[in-house]
Amino acid sequence: MTKEFARVLLAAAIATVAAAAQAQSVALGGNLGSRALLVIDGKPKQVAVGEMVDGVRLVSIGADGAVVDIKGKRVPLALGGAPVSLGGTPSEGGGDRIVLTADLGGHFYSAGNINGRPVRFIVDTGATNIAISQSDADRIGLDYKSGERGLSSTANGVVPIHRVTLASVRVGDVQIYNVQAIVLPGTMSHVLLGNSFLNRFQMRRENTQLTLDRRY
Repeated sequence: MTKEFARVLLAAAIATVAAAAQAQSVALGGNLGSRALLVIDGKPKQVAVGEMVDGVRLVSIGADGAVVDIKGKRVPLALGGAPVSLGGTPSEGGGDRIVLTADLGGHFYSAGNINGRPVRFIVDTGATNIAISQSDADRIGLDYKSGERGLSSTANGVVPIHRVTLASVRVGDVQIYNVQAIVLPGTMSHVLLGNSFLNRFQMRRENTQLTLDRRY
């Protein structure tokens, strides 16, 4: 092997490692007091302030977000927000796995987006479709009034609804298109992440962790 050929191989190896590093992503999955639950490449890691894990150093953590240091660049992370790559740029939503951690009540919450607008989800395996309150639908500019009208049985009795198709629904680094949803009158604290979204995933729960692997 010539020295020139060896240098070419070394350069290719370095480029491969660099590309792999850029492909990694990190998101903030939870606030654990003095520690943060960082989801790095889909794997949850408990990280203390000042600690570095897989090239990500936790600088600070607050009630709704955290700041991490990635290759000398400080990057803010929103709680439950979209992951960023280790290059410091937002991901494109092309991931295949969602990892959620239950709160003390056993519920799975996540920030996300509907049609590119921010919402707060709660996983509800008993809901046939994603369910959005009219107040949230108005806030995100959803044209639900042109949707099909119907009725739905709720804890508050039978209520009028609008059936709509959402152009996109994003949770973490995973974005799904053309998802069925209903819009309910009134206000709810969260958007119900129902089976019109969940059925596109293989679900697996282990203790307080829920993993969703995309099927299609």
